[in-house]
Amino acid sequence: MFQVRNEFSGGKRMKILLATDGSKYSKTAINEIANRPFPPKTEVCIVSVYERMSLINTLEPMGVSHEYYAEVDHNAFKGAEKITENAAKILRDKNPALIVSTMVIGGSPKSAILKEAETFGADLIIVGSHGHGVIEGFLLGSVSQAVALNAKCSVEIVRK
Repeated sequence: MFQVRNEFSGGKRMKILLATDGSKYSKTAINEIANRPFPPKTEVCIVSVYERMSLINTLEPMGVSHEYYAEVDHNAFKGAEKITENAAKILRDKNPALIVSTMVIGGSPKSAILKEAETFGADLIIVGSHGHGVIEGFLLGSVSQAVALNAKCSVEIVRK
């Protein structure tokens, strides 16, 4: 019988950062991970990043209060938290051998995903692709493209 040996079979844990935004593309990535055989004790950190209201938006233009912006941020945080909890449930149900944690970060998705991957010590970042073509990706600034180009570890972009 042929057996593949890698650095993770000797006791080192594989660490995967799964970035999700709750889209159907992210759900495809979640299911991809859930259905794969990974080395024992593989850690998956599920990250959802929400855009915070910028300081310029909190200067109360046209009578909008600071409380309004705080509520918008709170709701965005709660939405991202629900996304990570749902993803964690899927992974835990379908692949109980995985060690799953979640994190919600406020900020720019491109930079937050890269920073958290470094902090976590990720061996692999998995993101869903929104399926944009070259022109749309250039104009819209694709998160998956930015992560793939700037990550210090391997990146897998899962397509639907």
